[in-house]
Amino acid sequence: MTAREDILGRVGAALGRRSIDPGTVQNAAAALLADLPSTRPDALGGSLVEAFVARVTSPKVAATAVRIPSAAALPDAVAMYLQERGLQKTVALQPHALLRSLDWTAYEVHGSVASDEAVAVGMARWGIAETGSLVFHSGADSPVLANFLSLHHIVAVRAADIVPYLEDYAMAAAGLPMPRNVNLITGASGTTDIEGSLVLGAHGPRYMHVVVVDG
Repeated sequence: MTAREDILGRVGAALGRRSIDPGTVQNAAAALLADLPSTRPDALGGSLVEAFVARVTSPKVAATAVRIPSAAALPDAVAMYLQERGLQKTVALQPHALLRSLDWTAYEVHGSVASDEAVAVGMARWGIAETGSLVFHSGADSPVLANFLSLHHIVAVRAADIVPYLEDYAMAAAGLPMPRNVNLITGASGTTDIEGSLVLGAHGPRYMHVVVVDG
């Protein structure tokens, strides 16, 4: 008997049975899928984008958000964010084709993010309205460290790429090539490990700003 079999055997014995019938599991899953709306929280309301923005800016997520009519307006939206916070127009730009095609001539642009980078601008693959999360698949145009090293993380996401629930993201990603890393990021990084007090920027950006691109 392997260690795995021993552990599972002990769990089964504690539950009063030695094995679980696969058919029972399949039937239970089918029953849940048959009435999927009843298993989901009814908190999204009418507009999916508005629900996403409301969740992103909620106290639990503690990010900021704006909407812009098209991707061409992103550099101006970033400039407004920087001006409001007294920051220099210096950004590390994710090597995403859409981002690199925009007019950043008014900025000092870094091709990669440094360990002491003040501001990074990126592009999320999807947004999840239920949790206010952003989804990043690692790849040549989406390096993992770009999501974690800067103090301020400004992220654009297309309105058309916002899905209602977490499982909708899983369905949207089904059949795509599997990335080496998947990052689901919900607001700025934080921890309450020390005396139960919330500390932002504990293991990543201290500030997150989401820009929803309607066009």
